Amino acid sequence: MSNNSLKRFLANKMGEDEIRSVYKSYDITGDVAVIKVPDALWDKRVLLAEAVMAANRSVKVVLGQISPVSGDYRVRGLEWISGEKRTEATYRENGCVFKVDLAKAYFSPRLSHERLRIAELVKQGEVIVNMFAGVGPFSIVIAKHSKASRIYSIDINPDAFPYVEENIRLNKVVDRVIPILGDAKEVIEAELKGVADRILMPLPEKAAEYLDAAVSAAKTENSWLHYYEHIYAKDEDPMEAVKEKLSELLVKKKIDHELHFGRVVRAVGPRWYQVVVDALIRKSQ
Repeated sequence: MSNNSLKRFLANKMGEDEIRSVYKSYDITGDVAVIKVPDALWDKRVLLAEAVMAANRSVKVVLGQISPVSGDYRVRGLEWISGEKRTEATYRENGCVFKVDLAKAYFSPRLSHERLRIAELVKQGEVIVNMFAGVGPFSIVIAKHSKASRIYSIDINPDAFPYVEENIRLNKVVDRVIPILGDAKEVIEAELKGVADRILMPLPEKAAEYLDAAVSAAKTENSWLHYYEHIYAKDEDPMEAVKEKLSELLVKKKIDHELHFGRVVRAVGPRWYQVVVDALIRKSQ
C-alpha cells in the first residue's frame, strides 16, 4: 500500500523525521496487516496502526512484527497493536482461499505471482513434491491451475498442518494434494524417492542444505527443480550469483543439469534478495 496515504494521515500527528523513519511497506493478509515499527517509534505504534487502518478500510487487525522469521517453523514474533484481538487470517488469491494463523505458520502474500508462475509451468500428469509447503499456498494454487496428478505437500511445522488440511478441503483439491507432516529429508528418504517430475524448495534459508533430498525425490528422467535462495548482492547480479551457486552445488554432486530461468522474486532487505532458479536435472539410471 502506498506510503503516501500513511504520510498524509500522520502529517499533523508526528514530526517530519519520525514520518521519514516509518517503513514504506507492510503485508496485508486478508484483513490482517503486519507492520514493522522502528524502535524509536514503538511508543507511537497505536498511531501507526490507526494510520494503516485508515489507509486500508478492509483491515480489521494490525500486528507488529517484533522479531524476524526464524527457526525450523519459520515463524516471526508478532504483537497485537490494534483492532480485533486475533492472529488468524483468511486470504484469497488466484481463485484460492487460505486460512492461516500468522503467529504460528509462515505465509507471504508477496509470493502470489510466483505461485501462479510455477502453477502455469506444470504439465498434465506431473507428480510434484513441495518440500516446504507451510499452509499449502504453492501446492493448492498448482492444484487449482494445472492438471498435476499428485502434489505431495510436506512441512515440519505441526501448527501449520491443521491449516493445510483445512485449506485442501476448502479448495476442493483433496484428491490431488497430499499433506505430510515431517522433515522433508526424512519423508523423501522413507516415502518419495524417485517419484517427482517437479520439486519445489520455497525455503531460501535451507535450500542448499536440503538439495540432496530434492535430487533424491527426482525421477531418473528429466525433472524440474525450483530452487529459492536469499543472497546479499552489492555489485553483482543476484540472479546470476544464485545460478552460479546452484550449478556449482549440482556439479559437485555430479548431477547433469541445465539452468533455464531465474528471477529476483523480491527484495527482503537492503541489498538482500530472494531469487528463484528453475533447473532441469537428469539423474543417472
